[in-house]
Amino acid sequence: MIDHVPLLQGSCFCQAISYAVSARPILSAYCHCTSCQRLTSCPFVHTMHFDASAFTWTHPEPHEFRLDFYDNILKPYKRRYRCKTCGVGVASHNYNTNRVSIWGASLDRDEDGKVVGWDIAKPTAHQFYGTRMLDVNDELTKWQGYQSNSDCLD
Repeated sequence: MIDHVPLLQGSCFCQAISYAVSARPILSAYCHCTSCQRLTSCPFVHTMHFDASAFTWTHPEPHEFRLDFYDNILKPYKRRYRCKTCGVGVASHNYNTNRVSIWGASLDRDEDGKVVGWDIAKPTAHQFYGTRMLDVNDELTKWQGYQSNSDCLD
């Protein structure tokens, strides 16, 4: 169970797996990298990175009954988790950085359909925008790679 008060919570589509995060994201961005595109079949994904100690699965144990995982063949230090029932991916763990990533679409919603904790979760930039599949006209900064660690494309 979670040791700290969760700031963000989420689940897969069928709610068989769920999680909580007890810290603010280290990074929150729209990712346009080709790996995210291929792994999600989407032009981009809202990704949030956290220290692994802030992340906890909150569904009943044993976790292996509900969770399936995929070790990235191109980056074997990255493991992606998805629900065995509905197939939705909700998190990944980078063992090199000991960070967990979650995706904004899996966050809990209120009765109006808005993300609970949006002020904490909302993206601050677009990353890997050079490999975008569509142009996004918003006020967020666009980066060639990771925010502040690559060329700004604006």
